[in-house]
Amino acid sequence: MEGVYIHGKPVFVTSHAIKQARAREIAYPDHVYTTLKTGKIERFAKHGLKIIGKSKNGSIICIGEDFGHAIIIKTIERGN
Repeated sequence: MEGVYIHGKPVFVTSHAIKQARAREIAYPDHVYTTLKTGKIERFAKHGLKIIGKSKNGSIICIGEDFGHAIIIKTIERGN
């Protein structure tokens, strides 16, 4: 998987997020990679962000934190 950048910042996915994606039967890295590249970004709180990708199979939500120099994805879940 090649590097993913959002607004010039590298995106890192934690091992916890990978475990959550597999437990929720989300195809990692295929659907997660597509969500990170083409998803809609919503900011919440001071540093939090959600990247939401919609498809015909439902939506995937990547929840992470913007640290200024990088973005860390902490969990991955399914939306409605």
